[in-house]
Formats: sequence, C-alpha cells, structure tokens
Amino acid sequence: MSKIKFLGTAGARFVVMKQLRKSGGIWLSLDDTNVLIDPGPGSLIRCLTSKPKLNPMDLDGIILTHRHLDHSNDVNIMIEAMTNGGWKKRGIVFAPSDALDGDPVILKYVRKYVDKIEILREKGKYKLKNISFSTPVKHIHHGVETYGLNIIGEKITISLISDTSYFKNLGSYYTGDVLIINVVRLEESPNIEHLSLRDAEKIISKNKPKLAILTHFGMTMIKAKPWELAEKLTKKIGVKVIAASDGMEIDLDQYASQ
Repeated sequence: MSKIKFLGTAGARFVVMKQLRKSGGIWLSLDDTNVLIDPGPGSLIRCLTSKPKLNPMDLDGIILTHRHLDHSNDVNIMIEAMTNGGWKKRGIVFAPSDALDGDPVILKYVRKYVDKIEILREKGKYKLKNISFSTPVKHIHHGVETYGLNIIGEKITISLISDTSYFKNLGSYYTGDVLIINVVRLEESPNIEHLSLRDAEKIISKNKPKLAILTHFGMTMIKAKPWELAEKLTKKIGVKVIAASDGMEIDLDQYASQ
C-alpha cells in the first residue's frame, strides 16, 4: 500500500517545545520506496512507537525541506538508524546547501554512512529508487534556504508546500493530486514568515487537488480546532480538505489515477 504517515503535525517553536503536537515529520511509502521528510524532534521515537512500527532501516532516503530545528533536529539519529549505526552504507539524504555548510545541521561524521548526499536547488529534479521529485521554486520568505516538493509516483503526484509566507503564484508550483500545506497561522501576520489558513484556502480553491491536507500547526491553528476548519473549507470550496493529526495515515491508492 502507498501511504503517508504523519509522525507529527507541530509547526512553530512553541508548539514543538511544549509538544502540544508531535514533531516527527512525514513518512511516505510510494511505489515500494520509503522516504522520511523533515525529521524534527522525536522522529526516531515516533517511528519506533508507531502502530505498526516503522523500521528506519526500511528507508531509502531522507529529505530536509530546510534546516530549522522543527524540520531537522533528528536528521542525524535517523541517518544512523537508517544505516544500522553506520554499519550498512545505504540511502540518500537530500538537503539545501545551508544544512551542510557553515553551521551544519547534518553532522560531518554521519555523511559517510549514506550512499549519497544531494543538494537541493531551485528547479532541481531528483530520483530516489522508484520515485522522483522536484523542488520547483526557492521559498525566499522564510529566513533560510527552503524548498517545497513535488513527488511523482507511477500513478499519483504529491505536492508539499513547506514553510514560507505567501508569494505571488505560490500555488501554481504545486499542483499534485494530493496537496499538503504547512499552515502555521490562523490569521495572516506580516512579521511571521508562515502561511495562514486564508493562504491555504486561496491555493486549494485554485488548484483543486483530489485531497488537500493541512498540517504543521502553530498555536493559533490548534486553538481554532483545525479539524473543524478543514471541514468548513471542504463545504465552502468543494474540495476534500482534512487536518492532519499525529499518527494519521493516508491511503494514497484511493487518490491514484486509474
């Protein structure tokens, strides 16, 4: 089965620090390929306590959309777990250049454990076992080098809009069958470089994916009950919208092209 498993849905530092939502990232299984996206704090624990348990040695690769701790904190331990403590050289790690240079979040000693490290770039195209993905545009409104993803399987495409404030034509870069959007804010704030619910509504209304998933919630979204907000959006715009919850699993096969 092809699936998305949300190991955590926390966004922004206060929700992560207080663990009001978990922050383990996203595990994607697609076309017999397993990839972990943005392993934040607790990612390893969330894999090992998941039901059913997720074995890090089943991973084919790890992707960091950017270097902030809520997206990268567990990347080094997950590299160790993926490679059996470095004893089995395997896997590919994909990350922006600033996650590797200067003040790196991927430590130098673990880099030799993997088959390859590939640097994410704007308009980049990448291959991981049986899937491919692209990073269509740099999210310049987030303080560090940040990319969203378009993941291409045999019968389905999955788009992930990672952290950024809204910019012109943002949604046009992410037109997957399933659209995942990091929605930290309930209301727009000019001083916070994250998407709001209104931004998400604008993108979903125009793109009309088969399924839209809201995740990566900040405090204002959590207080507003994101599952109720998603239900209201579904009724308003006529597209199925759900709010991810910790441990939620999405069966992708039902959204694949026939």
